[in-house]
Amino acid sequence: MLTGILSGFLLAPLAPALHRLFPRYSGWLLALLPAGLTLYFLQQWLPVTQQGPLLSHIDWVPALAMPLSFMLDGLSLLFALMICAIGALIFIYAGRYLEDHRDLPRLYVLLLCFMASMLGVVLSDNLIVLFVFWELTSITSYLLIGFNHEDANARAKALQGLIVTVGGGLALMTGFILLGQIGGSYELSVLITRGDTITAHPLYGLTLVLIVLGAFTKSAQFPFHFWLPNAMAAPTPVSAYLHSATMVKAGIYLLARLHPAMGGTELWLLLLGGAGAITMVLGVFLSLRATGIKRMLAYSTVMALGTLTMLIGLGTRTALLAAMSYLLAHSLYKGALFMVAGIIDHQTGRKDFLDTGGWARYLPVTSACAGLAAMSLAGVMPLFGFIAKEQLLEAGLNHGHALAPLFSAAIVVAATLGVAVAAVIGIRPWFGKPAALTHTPSEAPPAMLLGPALLAGLGLLLGLIPGLIDRSLLSAAASASLGERVTQPLALWHGINTALLISLGAVLVGLVLFRYWQGFRHATRWTDTLARFGPEQAYHRLMDGLVALSNSQTRLLQSGYLRYYLISTLLTLVALVIAALWLNPDALKLRPDFTDIQLHEAVIAAVLVIATLAAVTLQSRLGAVASLGAVGFSIALLYVLFSAPDLSITQVLVETLTVIMLVLVLFRLPGFLRLTRTRTRLADALVGITVGGMITVLLLSVLGSRYHGSIAHYFITESVPAGYGRNIVNVILVDFRALDTLGELFVLALAATGVYAMLKLRSKGDTTEPEETHD
Repeated sequence: MLTGILSGFLLAPLAPALHRLFPRYSGWLLALLPAGLTLYFLQQWLPVTQQGPLLSHIDWVPALAMPLSFMLDGLSLLFALMICAIGALIFIYAGRYLEDHRDLPRLYVLLLCFMASMLGVVLSDNLIVLFVFWELTSITSYLLIGFNHEDANARAKALQGLIVTVGGGLALMTGFILLGQIGGSYELSVLITRGDTITAHPLYGLTLVLIVLGAFTKSAQFPFHFWLPNAMAAPTPVSAYLHSATMVKAGIYLLARLHPAMGGTELWLLLLGGAGAITMVLGVFLSLRATGIKRMLAYSTVMALGTLTMLIGLGTRTALLAAMSYLLAHSLYKGALFMVAGIIDHQTGRKDFLDTGGWARYLPVTSACAGLAAMSLAGVMPLFGFIAKEQLLEAGLNHGHALAPLFSAAIVVAATLGVAVAAVIGIRPWFGKPAALTHTPSEAPPAMLLGPALLAGLGLLLGLIPGLIDRSLLSAAASASLGERVTQPLALWHGINTALLISLGAVLVGLVLFRYWQGFRHATRWTDTLARFGPEQAYHRLMDGLVALSNSQTRLLQSGYLRYYLISTLLTLVALVIAALWLNPDALKLRPDFTDIQLHEAVIAAVLVIATLAAVTLQSRLGAVASLGAVGFSIALLYVLFSAPDLSITQVLVETLTVIMLVLVLFRLPGFLRLTRTRTRLADALVGITVGGMITVLLLSVLGSRYHGSIAHYFITESVPAGYGRNIVNVILVDFRALDTLGELFVLALAATGVYAMLKLRSKGDTTEPEETHD
């Protein structure tokens, strides 16, 4: 599994070279990797569904309990197959759709990295490793959405998606850490067996909210739904991949994966069921209001994501099996429809449904693919979407919660409006009055038709023969989500029941809505006013507020004067220390003992203080330099007195070089100038005294407290066996403090280089004396 994940990252750097060598067939060649991974995962179908999950464990960062562990069960297998199979079709499609684009190799690189990141998300068994891949999907999707980087709109929409998903990712990271702590492990395979312990913990509610925030932002749940339709700034192959099987499904995968560990509670039902139902209805309503082809498809994706979230929130056997069925059905028809949208744009140049019509005669294969996919979206027999919709209605009707009628009503409304959306997609571009065109369109090339034909055809095949997948893969995926075995079979016909009658009613009402689509849009135009106060406007206000706050902080703090920066930093440090001591006064332990101070030590300290005062008060440049030198040499003497000869030598050498350089420089500069007022200098002195006093108090407190024993005994006992030396000081410098000694040697080397440079300052041929100048 690790090899399969890394293969995408390893092939990515080679993609541009392959494109240069085989420009016309590069998409087909790169599609071999996801196609090969699809075959690998198909080989694991029977072992996973019959014998149980496959686990892989590789030590990565043992000190942090962070292994590269992976798990392949029914749920991750379903997602992996969708990611790889649809990914192979997307590479073939993109190679033809963007064959003349100069940046097609860059798209290949990003798609490979994105595919590998998504595989990492669905296969990771460790929460921390999963989060790493989770953030990689955010970064790569940002680059994919902003692929047309010269377009300001594409850059803005890519940034919007990045900010929303990465913001949710921060909440997710915190939730993962809490989940690992309360569950006692960061391994998903362990956590899903400890659901009772996790849901009973006092921090369960906070942990769930944080994780749900991360999943909701990634999967565009209300109120974070606005970023996904805006991501349509990406090229159509990117939209088809992100919206059908990959990025937007990452949050769905995470919620389904964590259901055994965190599901089954009232909070889980209210959060996921409520937000999912709202997102479902809002998404399908906005989809029917839209006219842009890709935008309508994007909002219908929002509807599907809301449906999946609601089903996982309901959490029953029927609901989770319905979620897996709907997940697969959506991936098939949505991938096909996005590719069809790309074909319409590529062959006719039209991007809006209002500019389409009567093209079935010109694009018969495309129209057939669009019709099959749209019928699956509408839930029309015998497509697989019909089976998924039947399961969806059963899950809502048979749920015993008090809010079940509301969920059922939301499902019926979404199903009805969804039929109208599907009719617009499957009928409007192909039939009716032909739209005016500057040229007669022709059918798309095979590389672009392969994807929609296979996906739409598979939707029909699975609808006619659901046994190909229901008792094995879908049941295994639902079992992994529930934490118990699910064996409920799928069938195309269950007889005449309530779900079937509701489904038929939804189809009839949906077709009526399609007939009066323009009237519906006109009657609901008042909702455009509400959009001005919606979540997207809140996002823009938040961004504007951040910019305004940054500008005000810059004007306040970034004055351009170094002294103000130093004063702000030092006073902030003092304030933080005072606050810490105020909250914990016992931490300050002042027990100064000056009885053992020797006379020569007191004299050195006095010289140090006097030299410091002289350096800041003398008007003579030479006197100030000499005072600074006295300060440095006094400190060197202190090092000698307290048995640190290495530090003393370093200090003497550096101080000597500093004094010499200052003397040479200062004699070429004008005299000292009084640039500040007396009041300002007194304020600076007060700041200096305050900071110095604080450091002094802290040092005295350190001397008066000891939380651990002395390490001297360790050095004495380990000097010979660990450092192979009896000179303890040398062993400490060379072995135990090797990096510190290396730093000191580096300083000495710099000092020696400076001295050598000064000695060689004059060239060998320059023997002239400097001329004496007079003012």
